[in-house]
Amino acid sequence: MASSQVPTKLDYYDDMQKLESKARVLSFIKGDDGKETLILDATVFYPQGGGQPADTGFITAAGVDSATTTFKFTVQDVRSKDGIVYHYGVTEGCSGEDPKKEIKGGTEVFLRVDESRRKLNSRLHSAGHLLDACLPNVGLGHLKPGKAYHFPDGPWVEYKGTVLQNELQTKQKEIEIEANGLISKGGKIIAAEMSYDEACEWCGGSLPDYIPKVVNESAN
Repeated sequence: MASSQVPTKLDYYDDMQKLESKARVLSFIKGDDGKETLILDATVFYPQGGGQPADTGFITAAGVDSATTTFKFTVQDVRSKDGIVYHYGVTEGCSGEDPKKEIKGGTEVFLRVDESRRKLNSRLHSAGHLLDACLPNVGLGHLKPGKAYHFPDGPWVEYKGTVLQNELQTKQKEIEIEANGLISKGGKIIAAEMSYDEACEWCGGSLPDYIPKVVNESAN
């Protein structure tokens, strides 16, 4: 069903600091297992990906629709597949037993992201990129970034390459000093769309293996 829908507009691409937005319901699904899913035409909720956990928060009726329904959809998880963002959670506040009668296609909704969770996840993700920037400055530019885990319970970044055993502690200290130096200098964090080659240059000459080098065949 979702594959025929228009891809979800990602409002956080326009403003990384944005935590609130409005959208319209495309569909509301309640599975046999009781799980509820909202699909919207746009979202400010970040789906799990890139090693970063999904946003949580809530979705309520907005505009004129708030006069006829008072539902509150608590967003517990967000995933993206084939350009469609799925908001998973639970509904409360409906006047009837069947939320689908109130959460209809076209209903205008208000989205609010949990600010403290978003900020923590963003800081942990940025810390991973900060680590990437530090390595060439301490003589470890030969290490290539691979997988990353930016969850609060124990974030890490995996690199491909080797470091001499007797240099590990020294390099760890050098990385810490370098990272603290970059943080003290300050700097603006931005999000931008660019070509694979441009992104590669910005990231020290290489990108993780999971980022494909897309070729635009239609241009040929």
